[in-house]
Amino acid sequence: MNLMEFQIVDFLKEVLKEDLARGDLARSIIKGKTTAIIKAKSEGIIAGIEYIKHFDKLADVKITTFKKDKEEYKNGDIILEIKGSAKDILSIERSMLNILQHASGIASNAYKFSKKAKNKIKILDTRKTRPLLRIFEKYAAKCGGVTNHRLGVDDCLMLKDTHLAMFNSIKEAIEKSREVIPFTTKIEVECETFEMAVEAMKAGADIIMCDNMNFEEIKKVVEYRNKNYPLILLEASGNVTLENIEEYIKTGVDAISSGAIIHQATFKDFSMKIKK
Repeated sequence: MNLMEFQIVDFLKEVLKEDLARGDLARSIIKGKTTAIIKAKSEGIIAGIEYIKHFDKLADVKITTFKKDKEEYKNGDIILEIKGSAKDILSIERSMLNILQHASGIASNAYKFSKKAKNKIKILDTRKTRPLLRIFEKYAAKCGGVTNHRLGVDDCLMLKDTHLAMFNSIKEAIEKSREVIPFTTKIEVECETFEMAVEAMKAGADIIMCDNMNFEEIKKVVEYRNKNYPLILLEASGNVTLENIEEYIKTGVDAISSGAIIHQATFKDFSMKIKK
């Protein structure tokens, strides 16, 4: 197994531990082997298959998949088939469905956002994820076509308003940061006004986040960037929805981030049936 597979199997162990606790009470009355299918009762973009297929390392089952992550599915489609120990199939049923429903819900929502972009701009997710589910949820978002933003606070230094409040100026915050971060690390500064964005550009920021700015002000930032600092990247964020994202795209920024991609997604509907 590669590192990703180890991480997935460890994740599945925790998922099963949560549900099985001291054991599945039904196991004592179930005998033999059986075959089950998981069928779609909704439509959207599939995600979670890369997780589910590793259940065969934890249970006496063989899983055959008929859909791959990132693919579209329709109501009534058979997503996968599970053969093996009837005890094990029934014990992992809810865990499998939860993974598929949760991940596909996020992927389907992410697809709606990415479709709006029409390959003109990067749509980013955020760190607004459920505790201990970040990698899983961001994987699902990526299946829907969006680009992952930071996985954690260790892969890019973002100076938010709460950080900047600890310094006398944006310039001071960036200078102090450059003294301690790795040479290859980028600095993104959260800016609420045009004036803050200009100050951050002059101070040497790599990325400017236009946070909760109105569309006209974002356009001013874009125009100033294009004229004076063309290599600096611009990101727009703050209450971005499917209804207003096209207005953000028109401003000319390089990327748009939205927590709604993940935290506003809803479970998709799938069910498992025993084949007789």
